[in-house]
Amino acid sequence: MSDTVKYLLDEEHLPKFWYNINADLPQPMAPVLHPGTQQPITPDDLAPLFPRAVIEQEMSTEREIEIPEPVREVYRQWRPAPLFRARRLEKALQTPARIYYKYEGVSPAGSHKPNTAIAQAFYNQQEGVKRITTETGAGQWGSSLALAGSLFGLEIVVYMVKVSFNHKPYRRAFMETFGAQCIASPSDTTASGRAILAKNPDSTGSLGMAISEAVELAVQRDDTRYALGSVLNHVLLHQTVTGLEALEQMAMADDYPDMVIGCTGGGSNFAGIAFPFLHENLRQGLNTELIAVEPSACPTLTKGAFAYDFGDTAQLTPLVKMFTLGASFVPPGFHAGGLRYHGMAPQISHLAHLGLIKPRSYNQLECFAAGVQFAKAEGIVPAPEANHAVRAAIHEAEKCREAGESKAILFNLCGHGHFDMQAYTDYSAGKLQDLTYDESELAMALAGLPSVC
Repeated sequence: MSDTVKYLLDEEHLPKFWYNINADLPQPMAPVLHPGTQQPITPDDLAPLFPRAVIEQEMSTEREIEIPEPVREVYRQWRPAPLFRARRLEKALQTPARIYYKYEGVSPAGSHKPNTAIAQAFYNQQEGVKRITTETGAGQWGSSLALAGSLFGLEIVVYMVKVSFNHKPYRRAFMETFGAQCIASPSDTTASGRAILAKNPDSTGSLGMAISEAVELAVQRDDTRYALGSVLNHVLLHQTVTGLEALEQMAMADDYPDMVIGCTGGGSNFAGIAFPFLHENLRQGLNTELIAVEPSACPTLTKGAFAYDFGDTAQLTPLVKMFTLGASFVPPGFHAGGLRYHGMAPQISHLAHLGLIKPRSYNQLECFAAGVQFAKAEGIVPAPEANHAVRAAIHEAEKCREAGESKAILFNLCGHGHFDMQAYTDYSAGKLQDLTYDESELAMALAGLPSVC
């Protein structure tokens, strides 16, 4: 581990700073554009949505950004999160590979999402915000923001993608336990939701639709702001506590990963584990392979276009250059709801475009099979989203066995599956299928990408 990273952690092995990849990009990213003028956005353009401190982080190029002590105080409830070596899985696979996993399921919400939810709630509370609106796919982000809102005295309104709202009632119950309001999206509570339902009353929803509803509600009141659980720079920044801890923990294990793996939907989980290791590649000349794994039914990085697009269906958000399937694309209702997003984080998209990140995709059934295999070996049931990283790690370990190579594989087990047991029940009963998207719908969505001058 480099000296640059060592000083970012304190004597409790808890990060004192977040790491900002923007400081080390080999080429600058394309600017974020105002949806109306198509000119680069300013801090004032984002002020109706985010508190000033978050906007500053979104636009920052400082390498280290200090974590406020009230945020670190909450982090101490579960951080540093453990890193395990999966020795029983290695034995089951008969592989010479050394498999490690960073387990983010120990957080109060059961996933990595509180790493940014706590920070965003703190900054909103400090600036006098009373209410936060947001969206959630599988419910992990909504659960985390509900928890954070209760800790900092904020009202939370969550628009949950309807297919997940119906699939995962216990996630909804978790949010409501902490005082949040959870609404199935698309809904009749917003103009954008009503417009979607008018065209398709049976819409199963999408993250793009839920974002539209949350943003629309946020801008209607001066005491309300919007919070995003993935995609944007400040969110990925907050998640780097995962990778910073993992760097130190791998050094404690006297090992270093040949590859780092994370599942990708909007990108925050992957960025959290991978960006500190990418720092070592870029600044220290190391060569760790960074693998971003997505669902084949929503293959943003592997099948999408690298282009400017809106982050939401109603086209209320700024234009960002990213790998996208088109803002109107509605993924099929597979169980890894947190990965059902049409676009990929601009930072991850940029790095993938430069060839610094290697994307791949897997089908639903093989990911659930990997999750069951992992659970039987290691005793932890992964979330359906995390199963994609598990599948890739097993795949790489099997390749090591075939080649007789001993590589170190690190993946982020970003959450447990305790609220997803119906999906495992359906898998065991043979009720799950490998869902595919409609090629013609994807073509239409890509054809509708905005024209940027």
